[in-house]
Amino acid sequence: MDPLAPLNPLIRGPRTPGLRRTEPGLTRSCRGAFRSPRPSPKSGQADGTSEESLHRDIQKLKEKRDMLDEEISQFISEGYSVDELEDHITQLHEYNDIKDVGQMLMGKLAVIRGVTTKELYPEFGLDMND
Repeated sequence: MDPLAPLNPLIRGPRTPGLRRTEPGLTRSCRGAFRSPRPSPKSGQADGTSEESLHRDIQKLKEKRDMLDEEISQFISEGYSVDELEDHITQLHEYNDIKDVGQMLMGKLAVIRGVTTKELYPEFGLDMND
């Protein structure tokens, strides 16, 4: 039996342990306007960022773009072509994918044998830095 039932005859229906309805007279604070825990943005700031902050971000992005353009120019002056660099990056991605599969297989083999992957490296002629 609910210990609060005799104290408040207005509450009817099934009780959920640990949960109680708000007593009449205490609901006034629940009916007020919603107040967000986040501060509201000032006028003209749709998402809370200032125009000055946006200008700083834009300036940083322009500086980064200029730095990357400078690096590209340096690579081109050293004789690299964009196609060659893109091909090299593609090969690196493929190498990393193959290496990941190899690591996964080594891990499964180590589990089957009950050893660490480190212990398998010499058996396959691998260096720990591979």
